[in-house]
Parts: sequence; structure tokens; C-alpha cells
Amino acid sequence: MRHGVAIGNGTDALRFALLAAGVGAGDEVITTPFTFIGSTEAISQCGARFVLADIEPDTCTIDPQAIGRALTPRTKAILPVHLYGQCADMPGIAAVAAARRLAIVEDACQAHGAALDGRRAGSFGVAGAFSFYPTKNLGGFGEGGFVTTDDDGIAARVRRLRDHGQSAKYLHAEEGYNGRLDALQCALLRVKLRRLEAWNARRRAVAARYHQALLPLEEKGRLRRPVERPGGTHVYHQFAVRAPMDRDAVRARLQEEGIETGVHYPIPLHRQPCYAGLGLGEGAFPEAERAAREVLTLPIYPHLDDRRIDRVAAALGRALERA
Repeated sequence: MRHGVAIGNGTDALRFALLAAGVGAGDEVITTPFTFIGSTEAISQCGARFVLADIEPDTCTIDPQAIGRALTPRTKAILPVHLYGQCADMPGIAAVAAARRLAIVEDACQAHGAALDGRRAGSFGVAGAFSFYPTKNLGGFGEGGFVTTDDDGIAARVRRLRDHGQSAKYLHAEEGYNGRLDALQCALLRVKLRRLEAWNARRRAVAARYHQALLPLEEKGRLRRPVERPGGTHVYHQFAVRAPMDRDAVRARLQEEGIETGVHYPIPLHRQPCYAGLGLGEGAFPEAERAAREVLTLPIYPHLDDRRIDRVAAALGRALERA
């Protein structure tokens, strides 16, 4: 992309990208219920309303057909989330957007270096937003974010918004925010960026070993491995398996063996207390709700060695056997 603008955190990167794309009061933006709340916070903080659409059962990313059913006359944009390090179905989403002339702003906060059909995450829409939170594939010492765009006007507005609306020193074209990325994070990220491709390659190697080790468990119907979209390059920010039995009991048994796991995400957004006013009860988005009950994320990072991968896989097999 022609422009990359450093931002103080990933949520601000999403918010500034949406604002620069023209999203504001009275607009609706379609996104997924199965994501971190920063995706919907960014929409609400633009003055817009988020509208949720269910996910694909295999990839856990937003379903283009569900987006089509969620469209209204007020729809202004689509915010797909490239979940766990994998691109959403961007050709399908682009077709929906093109038919209605909607903007696409990508939430690529988990997808540094991911690709689909040779195109990188953050290059499909009018803008893309990344996070440099320390746990990301490219992480800083603390918070950080980034907006990518090919649009000169969007880039200029994001630069103003991050710096109190300044278009020149002490000349404020609009009210903005204190959303700059500090120099310490920039210095670290410049060094780490050179290693991102190698680290992502190692993550994919770790994932390949997990896939091989866990295949027998899937064949027995005890879990579902992550599905990599055809034509895609998954960078495995998370290695998310699906445990259709008692996920929480399996997690507890792994903890007993000294193996930490995660759940990303245990409560879909429409069931969060802060969104109770939406009136969306259980069953509103069945695929997102099923994923929230089943997803278990295993340890994955570039320096995870094969011995430990095999240990995790074996322990998971024992835990599932007991379940």
C-alpha cells in the first residue's frame, strides 16, 4: 500500500480509518460478533451503529452471505475481521460491497503478513488497521497500531486525526485525538519488522506439525483443526482448534499438565453485558455462539520447538480421551 500511518493502538487505528472513510452518525457498519470488542467499539465511537453478521463455521470469519442479509439503506461500510491470522473471504465480501458501493475497512489486527490469492491483509479495502500489541505477530513493548491505505485523502485525514487535527504546526483543521505512536515503539518495531517474514514462516511450520499430530484426533471426531482458506496464507496468530465436547474441562486438564491455553473468544459480542440493549438473545448468531463454546487456542509462537509441540498434542489427546 502507498501509505502507512503509525497510530497509538489498534482500536484507534480502526476508529481513525473508519472516520477517514466517511463513517459517522446515522451510518451502519456490518461486522462480526466473533471478535474482540475493539472492532465494535471503533464503529460506535465514530457515532455509527454496528450491525452483526454471523461467521463461517470453518474459518470463524464473517460470512459474505450473512453480510448480504444484514444490509439496510443505512449501511455505509463493511468491517471484516481477519481472525486468528487468516484473511476473511475478501472476494465474496468485495462483491457484496461493490454491488452497493460500500467502503471496506479491514480489521487486520491479528493478520500481519497474512495473504489471500497473493494479496496481503490490509490491502483489500479502502483502509486496513493493524495492532502492535505485544502478543501480536509483530508486537511492540506496549500499545501500537497502523493504518494502511492507497487513498491520499484517507491517509491525510488519519494523520490529522492522530495529531489533534493538525494539518500544520498549531494549525488545526478539525478536532482530533492524541493518537500518535511513540518513538520507543517505532524504534523497536522497525527492528522486529525485518524478522516478521521469518517468524511467520516458523509459525506456519509449528502449525503444520500441530496439524499432523492432531489429525488422528480429528479422525476420531474429538476435535476440529483450523481450516486454512484455499489460496490463503494463514500466519497463525492463534492456533484455534474446536473441542465439541466439554472445552472448559479439556482446558483444565491441560492446565494440570502445565500447558496454558486460551479461549478467543468465550462470549460473542451480542451477548456482552454492554450490548444487552441490542436485544439479541441466544440463537441470534448460532455459528458464533457455537464457536464461543468450542474454540480452544493452543500455544504457538516462533520459538516453540518440536518437542514441546508434541507434548501439547499428546496432552490434548489425553484430555480429550478423558472427556
